[in-house]
Amino acid sequence: MRRSTDRILTTHGGNLPRPADLDALLVDADSNRDAIEKRLPLAVQEVVDKQIACGVTVINDGEYVKAANMGSYTSYIQSRVTGWETLPRDPSAAPKRAGPGERDRRDFPGFYESGLWFAGAGGPVRPGFMTPGNAPKRPATEKVCTGPLTYVGQDAIQGDIDALKVALKGKEDQVEGFIAALGPLSAGAGARNAHYADERDYMMAVAAAMRNEYKAITDAGLIVQVDEPEFATSWMFYPDWSVEQYRDYLNFAVEVINHALDGLPQEQVRFHMCWGSGHRPHVHDIEFRHIVDLLLKVNAQAYSFEASNVRHAHEWRIWEDVKLPEGKILVPGVVGHMTDLVEHPELVAERLVNFASLVGMENIQAGTDCGIGSRVGHEEIVWAKLSAMAEGAALATRRLRGK
Repeated sequence: MRRSTDRILTTHGGNLPRPADLDALLVDADSNRDAIEKRLPLAVQEVVDKQIACGVTVINDGEYVKAANMGSYTSYIQSRVTGWETLPRDPSAAPKRAGPGERDRRDFPGFYESGLWFAGAGGPVRPGFMTPGNAPKRPATEKVCTGPLTYVGQDAIQGDIDALKVALKGKEDQVEGFIAALGPLSAGAGARNAHYADERDYMMAVAAAMRNEYKAITDAGLIVQVDEPEFATSWMFYPDWSVEQYRDYLNFAVEVINHALDGLPQEQVRFHMCWGSGHRPHVHDIEFRHIVDLLLKVNAQAYSFEASNVRHAHEWRIWEDVKLPEGKILVPGVVGHMTDLVEHPELVAERLVNFASLVGMENIQAGTDCGIGSRVGHEEIVWAKLSAMAEGAALATRRLRGK
């Protein structure tokens, strides 16, 4: 991963808007497979070129390939790892953990009953999308580990890699490429284990399976972004835990994540965490100060995290007390997915200068809070946000170098 003393580099969380014609084909992906395969390389080229035009310097494939082949970024892993099955849920069995935002739900029961939390994070809440009484119910099925977890996605991840590398050809001196992949917690912690001796053995098997995907990306000379929102959002899944109990869990989580990263070059690993993209109050998000030291134990060079939304924008100050280890890079979100308002470049610059004043300009990159392609209301806003981020990074660079 490039470090820069000349300018602040820019990147984003991964998910970007797809072309309307590709989305139309994905509505019936099985019937349109040939057309999708023909359209996909050009679509990836287009999204790479759009990122470059916006001034983004660490770019990806928009997560188009995963959407085209699996329908969903979060569920794609079940087509790449055998050993999980989707089975009917036993209605009499207690859930493995609570749902998203459970701590918030206890203080805002009316909001959750309305179903508005399910409507999304960034765009406008559509009238009539949810009404009281028809909020989402507990799913009728669940993911269960019923056999040994084995990675079989070699061809699929190679497809991701090939599409991005072709689109980057001739541009390697301008930009770096990254591919996002689910972290082991997000891939497996929510599933029931019905095969391994205990949860530790199960999660270590998840980590070992996921390592195959990460290694394929780094072997190709690309950056792997390990997407692990559950590093912070699991606090909501266990609403009766104390901070100390949660830290005990995260110590185990770090072991699992580092097992997944074993043997990989740290300079090609970026770790992303966030507090979830749900349209909800977020008043009970775990505070960054409680988990930042554990985050830094993850064997990655760069750490991407939310830093622009209204619950976490103030937390840049923790770096007054927390020393960033030598050689590490912070990728704070300086534009967000929680609002359709386009951040002013001056605000972006202010946020970046705040971080740089504490850890050094060469140790930061500008990022987004999370993936913004499916959360912001319209693709025009996404590209405007990325352009504002790049403009703000240039402003911050001039001010910091001027000092």
